[in-house]
Amino acid sequence: MSIASSLDLTVDDAIVLHDSNKLTLRLLPCDVLARVAPAAHQVAQFEVDLAQGLSEAGCPVAVLEPRVEPRVHERDGFVVTLWTYYDPGTAQEVPPADYADALERLHAGMRKLDVPAPHFTDRVEQAQRLVADRDRTPLLADADRELLADTLRNLSRAIGERGGAEQLLHGEPHPGNVLATKNGLLFIDLETCCRGPVEFDLAHAPEEVGEHYPGVDQNVLRECRILVLAMITTWRWDRDDRLPNGRRLGTEWLAQIRAALDRDGPDTAG
Repeated sequence: MSIASSLDLTVDDAIVLHDSNKLTLRLLPCDVLARVAPAAHQVAQFEVDLAQGLSEAGCPVAVLEPRVEPRVHERDGFVVTLWTYYDPGTAQEVPPADYADALERLHAGMRKLDVPAPHFTDRVEQAQRLVADRDRTPLLADADRELLADTLRNLSRAIGERGGAEQLLHGEPHPGNVLATKNGLLFIDLETCCRGPVEFDLAHAPEEVGEHYPGVDQNVLRECRILVLAMITTWRWDRDDRLPNGRRLGTEWLAQIRAALDRDGPDTAG
């Protein structure tokens, strides 16, 4: 609130919209969205720069607050970025065809940008290091640890060996990072941007979305879905994870990984 006030925005209240590994607030009455994160290991400046580039390219992304300079603010060990607040649309589920169209337009705009970004395998390696670190994942059972380690290693290698086309990606375009607004669907939370096949992004979306996205390699998409599931399962077992119901989700997703590997056969399991 003090940062926004120092920028001549009128702030009398802050409403918590989301509180997990990051804090998202609606500042009133100026109606600005603030995202707050610990300064350590943050990539807020990367996200600000990317959002500006994608917005200029006409991509369906949330934009920064236009009344203030587009920059990262730091105070007391936290970084704060200020964004346009969008009134939420109706609670109805987003039609898969609309979801696929928005994601395709996002990808088209991303192909026009030349920005350094990690490869998706770098993010897989982060998960692998977490699985291998018993101090950070103390409650992960040995059999589950082995399952995650094998799945991350084998599928990352298998997808890379296919040699398909790669490009800049959102990194996590799941429904929680899609806003339904009066101006259509908009993607948020760009800090996970990486390079890889479009199927890696599609693996985060509901399965029906992949049926409406043109030119999808269904084999790669199937492998990416299991790989992504193994990654997000790993995050839930991090002792510092703050996602609500995270441990319960981590347990459920382990069962889903086993079921998917059994269903798709030993080749997928490695």
